Amino acid sequence: MSLVGKKAPDFTAKAVINGGEVQDNFTLSELQGQYVVLFFYPLDFTFVCPTELHAFEEKRAEFEAKGVKVVGCSVDSWFSHVAWLQTPKTKGGIQGVQYPLVSDFQKTISKDYGILAEDLGASYRGLFLIDRDGVVRHQVVNDLPLGRNVDEALRMVDALQFHETNGEVCPANWNQGEKSMVANREGVESFFQESEGVPA
Repeated sequence: MSLVGKKAPDFTAKAVINGGEVQDNFTLSELQGQYVVLFFYPLDFTFVCPTELHAFEEKRAEFEAKGVKVVGCSVDSWFSHVAWLQTPKTKGGIQGVQYPLVSDFQKTISKDYGILAEDLGASYRGLFLIDRDGVVRHQVVNDLPLGRNVDEALRMVDALQFHETNGEVCPANWNQGEKSMVANREGVESFFQESEGVPA
């Protein structure tokens, strides 16, 4: 199920914020007006998951500098989130992670986002880039063994913000500062001519 182009399903749930404080009513729609990277991971105290959560924390300042709020979510209880946050990195924990971790204990959020692995009772590795109007602009879903690339999430933020600011579109493998395209036939011809060194 693709949510791209649709309003991100809203939710209110318990979340652990600031590395250990439980917030009873964390509501996604309260973040409207900011960009949000909402990512789901299978379970606390697993193996690929802590590498991802630390990777997002390591890039959190870069996301925040772009006006992006990072939010993690799994089907674990808030008690489990707190315990994992108190476990050192060298012991497989996520001590030091500061962005919110939502508890989807009833599995309703994962269902609404179409990424619940029913047979496992846990979420796939779904990631959703939500714009300031609360609309999903990018999503990617990985199977459980496949860790995500956090730099790619940052690149998608750059591409979305560039398009919003300039109106041009971003070709394959585009990175900030590289050539973009006007979204018409002349634009793509000009892009390929320049990249192939063909005189206009």
